[in-house]
Formats: sequence, C-alpha cells, structure tokens
Amino acid sequence: MQLAPPAGASFDPGAEAARATEAILHDTLHGTHRGVVVDSPPGAGKSTLVVRAARELAAAGRPLMVIAQTNAQVDDLVLRLAEKDPELPVGRLHSSDPDPYDKALDALANVRKSTKAGDLAGLDVVISTAAKWAHVKVDQLDAPWGHAIVDEAYQMRSDALLAVAGLFERALFVGDPGQLDPFSIVGAEQWAGLSYDPSASAVATLLAHNPELPQHRLPVSWRLPASAAPLVSDAFYPYTPFRSGTGHGDRSLRFAVESDGSGPDRVIDEAAESGWGLLELPARNTPRTDPEAVRALAQVVRRLLDRGGAATSERGPDPTPLTADRIAVGTAHRDQAAAVRAALADLGVPDVTVDTANRLQGREYDVTVVLHPLSGRPDATAFHLETGRLCVLASRHRHACIVVCRAGVSALLDDHPSTEPVQLGVTVKFPDGWEANHAVLSRLSEHRVAWRPA
Repeated sequence: MQLAPPAGASFDPGAEAARATEAILHDTLHGTHRGVVVDSPPGAGKSTLVVRAARELAAAGRPLMVIAQTNAQVDDLVLRLAEKDPELPVGRLHSSDPDPYDKALDALANVRKSTKAGDLAGLDVVISTAAKWAHVKVDQLDAPWGHAIVDEAYQMRSDALLAVAGLFERALFVGDPGQLDPFSIVGAEQWAGLSYDPSASAVATLLAHNPELPQHRLPVSWRLPASAAPLVSDAFYPYTPFRSGTGHGDRSLRFAVESDGSGPDRVIDEAAESGWGLLELPARNTPRTDPEAVRALAQVVRRLLDRGGAATSERGPDPTPLTADRIAVGTAHRDQAAAVRAALADLGVPDVTVDTANRLQGREYDVTVVLHPLSGRPDATAFHLETGRLCVLASRHRHACIVVCRAGVSALLDDHPSTEPVQLGVTVKFPDGWEANHAVLSRLSEHRVAWRPA
C-alpha cells in the first residue's frame, strides 16, 4: 500500500489523488500479480478510476470484462465510458428481462447490447452484473479475458467471485471497505471463520488467500465537504484515513427565506453553517415507523425547499438551486422509507429520493436528511449497529447532513454493549458499530437542536 505524505508536508488533494491513481494504473497495466485491490472512501472517484482503467487497458490492446453489482451500476459505467470515449466499442451484456437496461443506451452508436456473451466477442470492453456473468461459461468463449475490473468489490460476495473467476486471468478490484457488507438471504453462521465463507466479501476472501496482492487506497473524497471528511474518516476508516478535496471556505449553503424559529428551520441553519445538524426529539421507545420522527423528517425537507436554498461549490462561481432532486432522505428500513414518502406526499413534496441505506450506496446529493437507525429503539441489535449502515447514511452529502433522532441513544448504547458471539477465524471489524455510533453522536451533539413536536 502506498505511503502517506511525510508528516508536516502540505496536502495537495489533486496531486495526492493523481499520485495514487498513477500507482494503481501502473500495477494494473504493468504489474505481475493476478489482482490489484483499491480501497476507496465515499466520493473518492471509484467510477472515474474504473472508467480510466478500462480505457487505458483497451488502448493498450487488452480487451476486458467489467463486473458491477447492479444493473444501475452497469448502465452508469456504460454511459460514463461513452461520454469519455464515444468511439470506444463497448458491449452491454444483459438479461432477458422485459426492461433489462437503461434505454439511454439505445442512443449510443458505440454500444452493442446482447443477452449472449458470444455476440459481444471482440469488443474492447464488455460490462455486466456479477449475476449475469455467472451464467457465462468459459467454453462459450474463444478464450478467457486477459483482464477484468470488479466495481464495488466489497459489495460482492465471495461465492459470486468464485462463479466468475474462470472468465479472466487478472483483475482490478475497486470498492469501499466502509460500506455495507454483501447481502445474503440465508444464514451463513455455519461457514463463519472458514477460508471459503461464501457470505464474506470478495475482497476479504481474495486477500485471505492472496495476502501478497498489491493494495492501494484513494486518499481524497471529492464528495464529502471539509466539515464531514474528518468525522467520517475517524469514525469509519481509522486505518485508511482520507481527506476532503475541498477546504472549509470552498462550499456554502444559503437560503433566501429567513428562519421562522421552528425546530426544522433552526436545524437547517445549523447544518448550513457547520455541515451537520441533529434534530433531537424527546426520548421515547416508539414503533419502527415513529410517526413524530417521520413528520419531523418530512417537515425538514419541506422547509429546505420552501426557503429557496442555493449551493455554491468549487464546481463553479454561480449558486445552484437546492432542488428536490438534490435532496435525499435515508432510513434503515423500507417501511420507514415508505412512511416518509407518504408524509412528504401529504406536504406536497414530490421528486425527493427516499430510500434505505442499502439503496443509497454510491449515490450523491447536496443535502441529506437521515433517520438515525437507533432512534426510538428499546434495544441495539446487530442490524442497527452495523457500521456500514451508519457510514452510508452519513456520507452521501456534498454540503450538509441533518440527522433526526430521539434522545437517549448514547444511554441505549451503554445499556446494550455488543453481545455477538466471538467466532474463531473471523477478523473482527474495527471500528465496530458501537464505537462508530458513539463517535458520530459525540460530534452531532455539538450541533443539537432540541424540538418538541406540537
């Protein structure tokens, strides 16, 4: 893994990011190892790296396959490649479902689409999901691909990697180790601690069997503002720290309409000033779809829009209106998200993204409004303490994050220390959810706005 700049040296985010990228590309194009692993913090440019690596491999005469985890990720990569290199021949391998890909791909002359890998043979780049690649057999190909790129590799289970490993000879694995672990619909306790645990991430299993593989990290988040990067880095990436690509004066969030003094307006002003806001409701054990918390989330969003917000950043001198498509609401559960959508509809607010942490991974907004996973709960379960869930919710924003939570979570954490069984051979994740929650709540307490619903 590349070293950080010497202590005391000035930090040039652009130069550091370029240095890291060049080292990654050198190992990918000229190294001798069968794999290269890249750890990336939120908003560090994973997709940009994947697109550049794909173009350079293709330019060097090395056709490759690209493996992503969802159809949305695949289509996004195809569109990014077409934007950067409209002449690059790209194949989109898709399923036979009625609506298998983004129809925007139909307008791209350089993109060929098919349900069969054989139809895309000879193209410089072929992209599909891990699930679709698993149905491609080596004997259906003239020869395995020399190279592969695995995007969002920490979201990929090791059994999914095993299913496609015979299709390529060397691979670049790019992903965010702080995000949610791969999803499994069955229990995997019987495999815990084994070197072939199918529920482990592809990267964890890869490195367990190949510890000598080159490991790199992207050192700069271009999404998170200077107000957010230190907290997210310290709480969730203590061994792979990163910096924001911007300074404290590079971004601002202003509102045309003055505060009316209500809880939602006061927490909006706090978040606009500091980057963080905690709207704290009275302590109480509640149903998962806490009606008061849901109303508070909806009212914060309504006021964000009513007050005519405008965001200024390093992307240009002119303020950009804070529109509904630049705001997102994040929750832990789907029923919570559904309740917030209904509350927003009652307030006449369309077009705001409301979703769970799982579905918000990889996405970016100017302002996020988050329901804390432990708000109103009588206990602290492993699901609600999962480090990646809180990390995703706290790292989607470019300007400000507002957290809605009932008081008492710190006491809840102290009353419910982790009691998960210790399993031999399983690497203990650090920091654990208990510690990460305390770190985040400690910082949020500096930006608390107490509000008692009417």
